[in-house]
Amino acid sequence: MHGLFKPSAVFIVLALAACSGDDADSSRDPSTNAGIGAPTAANGGGGTAATTSTAGTPGSGASGSVSTPPVSRAGSAAPAGTQAPLPRAGAGAPPPTAAGTQAPPLQPTAGGMGTTQPPPAPSGPPTPSMGCGSAMPPPPSGNMTVDIMGTPREYIVKVPANYDANKPYKLVFAWHGLGGTAMSIAGGFGGGYYGQAQRMGDTAIFIAGQGLPTMSGGMEGGAGWPNTGGRDVAFVKQLVQWATTNYCIDSSRIFSVGMSYGGIMSNTLGCEMGDVFRAIAPMSGSGPLTFGGRMCVNRVAAWLSHGNMDTVVQFSQGQASRDHWVQANHCTAMTMPTEPSPCVAYQGCDAGFPVTWCEFADGHKVPPFASDAIFKFFSQF
Repeated sequence: MHGLFKPSAVFIVLALAACSGDDADSSRDPSTNAGIGAPTAANGGGGTAATTSTAGTPGSGASGSVSTPPVSRAGSAAPAGTQAPLPRAGAGAPPPTAAGTQAPPLQPTAGGMGTTQPPPAPSGPPTPSMGCGSAMPPPPSGNMTVDIMGTPREYIVKVPANYDANKPYKLVFAWHGLGGTAMSIAGGFGGGYYGQAQRMGDTAIFIAGQGLPTMSGGMEGGAGWPNTGGRDVAFVKQLVQWATTNYCIDSSRIFSVGMSYGGIMSNTLGCEMGDVFRAIAPMSGSGPLTFGGRMCVNRVAAWLSHGNMDTVVQFSQGQASRDHWVQANHCTAMTMPTEPSPCVAYQGCDAGFPVTWCEFADGHKVPPFASDAIFKFFSQF
């Protein structure tokens, strides 16, 4: 399919990012050095049916485990400058740290060329998940661990302080770049989760996942999302099951955002789980990646940004990602300016599957307009 990312290109990109500290992923928040913490419980056994343990939030005293049966799905500005790279994640588990800041209570429209395209109105009622109406106390905000294929996987969850089990919440996943940490995503980027926590407030539940060490040139490198053997997609599928079971989630409004390797991860999820994710926002990413000869047949609404001077993930790779979603969503080659400038919206896309492309004159970074633009893009659904 036109624009599909070639696996060999990923290895080149990751090798470039791994070879030098100067090329370390700039998607990391320079204000946070800590990792998301060592596994809070050693849950053995394989498979994706899992037991999740939670460390709770600081001062909450919450601890223990939440049994998670497999279920079926029912249906602050961003940093303006290039961020300084942080030391890469090592081979071992990151040091323990506190997570979360909240104490747990327990189609485009037609228009003339050259005009700004107004965003479509929100569409459709919520699709309540299995967790809606539950009398059980929900898991609190904090660090958690789940076993995936025999490997402990770590993540941070942020739940509104005034959580209501009868109110369906949006679910937003946010992914770090190469060598990054879940804590850098949950605790930084203009209020956390690439600025979406501040903007969405108590209308959403947020999850930041921790990647596993990558391999480059036969050596272990920084944490990322290569999805080796499908392990990262399996991780996300389990997290979706866990969240929709334990919280009241609007299953029709699940989103993914990420920068660099986090952008690659968002593209991968759009390809592999386009029937689950309503929209994705990859920044300076490539892909989508496919494995095992599978073709990417899913559509997903996509907002993409990429600096045209990027030398870490080449600008051409971002263009290929854009072209993939333009083709998958059956858009035409015609574009119209949309807010914020310099973004453009592709025309003629399948209803409900818009594609917005934001090329900016800079390198490998989160553009300063990203947080607001992504919030507005997600809010139309």
